[in-house]
Amino acid sequence: MVKWTKPTVDTKFHIDFDWWEERGHNFRLHLFSNLCKDCQERYRDYQETELIDWIDPNTAEVTQVDGLWHALRTCCSVRPDYVDAATPLTTAVFRTFLANGNEPLSATELGARLHRSPALILRTISGLQVYNGVKPVTDNSRRGPRPKAVNQG
Repeated sequence: MVKWTKPTVDTKFHIDFDWWEERGHNFRLHLFSNLCKDCQERYRDYQETELIDWIDPNTAEVTQVDGLWHALRTCCSVRPDYVDAATPLTTAVFRTFLANGNEPLSATELGARLHRSPALILRTISGLQVYNGVKPVTDNSRRGPRPKAVNQG
């Protein structure tokens, strides 16, 4: 049994894919809904996208990523209106994790990226309501979809 500790502004969070799976929610459909209009048009048949080789710019490690996620990271997330002051906080946090490949971030780090209060971010993402699967990182949490889930609709 995992002991629960109250998150702080330095607690790392991420999108927990087990949360999506346990609830039977379609992560790929939600990912598609967070693409920019151009990418939504390009990937209308989001269920048929392929895996794409992604080269980590820092480590040069090559991994395979979902085509939708790749489009989001290379196109949508670099647009100035992808996350702006008008973007709801829970959406902004979710999109930030999508854009950074779901690398764990604290409320302090999210606050710096989003130009919003870390305390407000912490109150929002650490409450009883879980938004978009964003949860504190634990030893058992999963940071990415299982390969078999990549092409599911």
